[in-house]
Amino acid sequence: MRQVEVIPTRRLSVVSGRSHPALSQAIADHLGVELGGANLREFANGEIHCRYEGSIRGSDVFIIQTHCGPVNETLMEQMIMIDAAKRASAKRITAVCPYYGYSRQDRKATGREPITAKLVADMFQAAGADRVVSVDLHSGQIQGFFDVPFDHLTAAPVLEDYLRQNVGSDIVVVAPDAGRVKVAERYAQHLGCDLALVHKTRPRGTANQVEARHVVGDVDGRHCVLIDDMIDTAGTICAAAELLQASGAKEIWAMATHAVLSDPATERLAAAPFSRVVVTDTLPVKAASALPKLEILSVANIIGDAIDAVFEDTSVSEIFGGENLA
Repeated sequence: MRQVEVIPTRRLSVVSGRSHPALSQAIADHLGVELGGANLREFANGEIHCRYEGSIRGSDVFIIQTHCGPVNETLMEQMIMIDAAKRASAKRITAVCPYYGYSRQDRKATGREPITAKLVADMFQAAGADRVVSVDLHSGQIQGFFDVPFDHLTAAPVLEDYLRQNVGSDIVVVAPDAGRVKVAERYAQHLGCDLALVHKTRPRGTANQVEARHVVGDVDGRHCVLIDDMIDTAGTICAAAELLQASGAKEIWAMATHAVLSDPATERLAAAPFSRVVVTDTLPVKAASALPKLEILSVANIIGDAIDAVFEDTSVSEIFGGENLA
């Protein structure tokens, strides 16, 4: 009886949605592959159509789409791309979401509310995603909403390298609220510097309103760096900066992974006592939101290395020394 041994070939396909093509192209360039096209367009009534340019049968397909505004549109576009890849017989489909939409609604804060971070997870799995990759989730528990593998990346290496090159260890890392203490503490350990905390309260039943109460830690005459996962309307981080200034901070920087920058974030950041605001390119920054004090760092290499690790079936956590847990 004749026996035939077949060695399967592995094909890597990286495709992009329309939310942030510049980041997708930078990731593809880092991987040394051509960015695939999904031929996305709308019907007259606004429904989205997708058809891949070439065959992706048997391919490891990575679909990159960050969930920037309008969030519902970019999210649905990625779901349609995943469904199209599944029906085109892709071997494995990985949804790459540099910014995970609806991540702040990860629990019920009051009665009669949805948990939309879980709903989005269900949508990914129903669409056909075999794996999900994202950067700096608002809450680590979102990983538990998935029944497929989830790779949580962090922009910390990029932000920490920037601080080492521009400041060194002569800083105080400040958590803008109690929820970011664990992350800020990790930065402080890596940089060998001090840690402080701003205690804040949010008026019950309100959104995008915060009150900074007091600072825990020595910040008088020091260079303070506020670390957060995102800057949306900038209410939290600006309130913290004003309290640091009142507490005698010599210089104040803001650092965050996701530059959501919803109105009136630009005006608040411009008026706040920041000498520098450093973010990454997980989200596109509109020209209207640009500030002289704003600097944008790229996470393309980190995402590209993670995609390569997933494709080669090697460890993603080793890229971060095992410290990529939220």
